[in-house]
Amino acid sequence: MKTTLIKDILISNPDGREVTVYGWVRTKRETKNLIFIQVNDGSCFASIQLTFDHDTGIDSETLAQLKQITTGASIQATGTLIESPASGQAVEVRATKLLVLGEAPADTYPLQKKHHSFEFLREIAHLRPRTNTFGAIARVRSQMSYAIHTFYNDRGFQYVHTPIITTSDCEGAGEMFQVTTLDLEALAKLPPKKEDSPTPVVDFSRDFFGKPASLTVSGQLEAETYAMAVSRVYTFGPTFRAENSNTTRHLAEFWMIEPEMAFYDITDNMDLAEEFIKFLLSWALEKCADDMAFFDARIQPGIIDTLKKVVSSKFVRITYTEAIKELEKNANKFEFKPFWGCDLQSEHEKFLTEKVYNGPVIVTDYPREIKAFYMKLNEDGKTVRAMDVLVPGLGEIIGGSEREEDLKHLEERITDMNLDLADYWWYLDLRRYGSVPHSGFGLGFERLLLYITGMNNIRDVIPFPRAPKLADF
Repeated sequence: MKTTLIKDILISNPDGREVTVYGWVRTKRETKNLIFIQVNDGSCFASIQLTFDHDTGIDSETLAQLKQITTGASIQATGTLIESPASGQAVEVRATKLLVLGEAPADTYPLQKKHHSFEFLREIAHLRPRTNTFGAIARVRSQMSYAIHTFYNDRGFQYVHTPIITTSDCEGAGEMFQVTTLDLEALAKLPPKKEDSPTPVVDFSRDFFGKPASLTVSGQLEAETYAMAVSRVYTFGPTFRAENSNTTRHLAEFWMIEPEMAFYDITDNMDLAEEFIKFLLSWALEKCADDMAFFDARIQPGIIDTLKKVVSSKFVRITYTEAIKELEKNANKFEFKPFWGCDLQSEHEKFLTEKVYNGPVIVTDYPREIKAFYMKLNEDGKTVRAMDVLVPGLGEIIGGSEREEDLKHLEERITDMNLDLADYWWYLDLRRYGSVPHSGFGLGFERLLLYITGMNNIRDVIPFPRAPKLADF
């Protein structure tokens, strides 16, 4: 059946035309002669009001249907679109016909008209999109996905689909989910391998891929292969980390946006990252105005002004060494004392953006020991051309670098990190044949959504969160 979305009905001229509304009941309220029903279909934040008037007559079939109405029921209602006499809404439907499509018994439906904690709603992730908060998050998530594709398409980038299953570790961290078709129960019963035995306990040559395989932690390396052929590319897809972290900032499955650009140096990379963040925040403020107003009023007061300030700010650019000097001046304010060579903690990042520079900051030239093998080594031999974009209220939102294009230096970095050169033969080929300076960065989609919406827990900005001991639905 072809339907008209509530968002389109709400902006229509209330000229008495007949309309049919489809959606889910939010509330039902009765007076002596009138019955008011608020209906929402998720197409926008607002609901539409249906008004049934006993004085103008309600047929027996519709009356019977009205008695079945409870919060959460799905309905089809027909009536005339009129100017609403009530405040807070421009139009309403003077309804005459009603059909209950699906009941929602009040004694079992968990989303009654009362406050529900986010903890409770995570237990019913299949129903939480019907709430104001999670409906708004879903719309913002959808709009931001479209904004990402729009940004890169308008700038001549090609969208590349990188593999989910991989045999290489982009980050060199080893925290990866293994993919296998081997009988795990049988493997668990095998005796432990003797120290002097050359035969491994697990024979991966019998596995599906003939070697150990995992879920990807990043599409960057594969994206670089296409950047070396079509100049500008980006990936946007799910990535996986087997970190046993039960925090409000970690997910085992999340989405990443990863552009890779041939002929870009670190300055070009920073320019693009700043432009990208400002574009996305502006898009959210413009295209998701009603939902953003809700987040500003109910989730994090002031979030709209925070985003506007970032959009209008020039991102300060400092080196890691300069950042450490600023932090060391205030070392007594931190739980983790800063020193040259440490990885910046969240408290350090927030201090730089909120206390020192009062705005977004891009930190560059990190110590080589705390960054990935593919980052270009600086002439000092101690630092790499890395960059992290930090924003007030969150900290790091983007991480990237100029990539190492020199074959010898890249081989040395891979070896230094105790990785197997043979696993990266194809990646090294990019430096053997027509290597060029190139750069890229990664933006965690859910971290972006946390920042835009003001939500506190990353499990609330993805439809079905995956975390330690959490893989329901």
